[in-house]
Amino acid sequence: MQTHERLRTRAWVLHPDIKSDETRRDAIPALEEAAALAAALPDLDVIGSDVVRLARPHPGMLFGSGKIDELRDRFKSAEVELVLVDGPLSPVQQRNLEKAWKVKILDRTGLILEIFSDRARTREGVLQVEMAALSYQRTRLVRAWTHLERQRGGLGFVGGPGETQIEADRRAIDDQLVRLRRQLDKVVKTRTLHRSARAKVPYPIVALVGYTNAGKSTLFNRLTGAEVMAKDMLFATLDPTMRRVQLPDGPEVILSDTVGFISDLPTELVAAFRATLEEVLSADLILHVRDISHAETAHQADDVAAILDSLGVDDSRPQIEIWNKLDQLDPDEAEALRQRASRDEDVMAISALTGEGLEALLTRVAVTLQGTRIETNLILPYSDGRRRAWLFEQDVVQAETPQEDGYHLKVLWSAQQAARFDKL
Repeated sequence: MQTHERLRTRAWVLHPDIKSDETRRDAIPALEEAAALAAALPDLDVIGSDVVRLARPHPGMLFGSGKIDELRDRFKSAEVELVLVDGPLSPVQQRNLEKAWKVKILDRTGLILEIFSDRARTREGVLQVEMAALSYQRTRLVRAWTHLERQRGGLGFVGGPGETQIEADRRAIDDQLVRLRRQLDKVVKTRTLHRSARAKVPYPIVALVGYTNAGKSTLFNRLTGAEVMAKDMLFATLDPTMRRVQLPDGPEVILSDTVGFISDLPTELVAAFRATLEEVLSADLILHVRDISHAETAHQADDVAAILDSLGVDDSRPQIEIWNKLDQLDPDEAEALRQRASRDEDVMAISALTGEGLEALLTRVAVTLQGTRIETNLILPYSDGRRRAWLFEQDVVQAETPQEDGYHLKVLWSAQQAARFDKL
């Protein structure tokens, strides 16, 4: 009888460090991140990883012939079945490397698609992944396409049924894309209805964003008591999760957890998951969670900023930067960061794991959302029970006196709350 371990695919991770690439990242952290991406897939057993330094990419094979031979011998002796190349591969490069090494090859986009497929939970998430995968596969008809008769999770790139090469022409993929697009349109319409129903509940939306594995889901769970998957694993959350949170001396808000961002996220995936990130576009406040203990935290913050910019989030949207994982730092370093954060009202230093700084964070969120509160006198007719109830839900009523012409109310509220009240 086969063991579970025997069923796992033996994988090796390569990070090409190309000198001629002006946008190249520090090779060692990039390799570590690629290996962590691979480890996020349950079907894979990552048995090795290497940085391969190149002056420039070889158009047909990416690597030079000497390096190809050296790696082939290494993969053969380690019984490697799948090689993950941390970067883009052309279909020709992919096919040539598979022939040379007699293994399956997956580039960064293919790997991220596999992870997205494994993590997607909602109907919309599943459809978005399938469409992104088909668009990716459309350019790679030299390879097997097992999408339509899949018998397991994942996209069939890594393993599973259909190991024999299945010819799929562009028309078959295009027909499938049209069918998925129709299904997705229906799902998105339903989602739009849910969103418009939420808009009638005038709670501010607070969106958690950040680099993958920054601790967003752990923070979300701490603040809401929800059991969202929170593991030390890249892309642990893919579908937006929303919960109500009561702020201290402030309004209730809707807190939204989102997919983790990552550097060099393939553009088709940013587009595919735009719906997942829609909550960010409609958010009243964005909380940018950073793993402040990570060696590449500054680069990660830049990547998040770039993706927010590409989504159309402008500088006018209020943001608070959250320096998370203080518990991972030595005491002196953590204290220095606390002092720095205390001097900037747009920065909070916390540990979602231990709970340090969370009360102060919620207070800061309340102040940011409420802005300067102003006192206003209102007269509501007795028939306007709905708006009166809303005022009490918002906890803005300071005094109320019944008079002949209705309720005379003294309210203390923000300009945002006043605007919402007018729309009711």
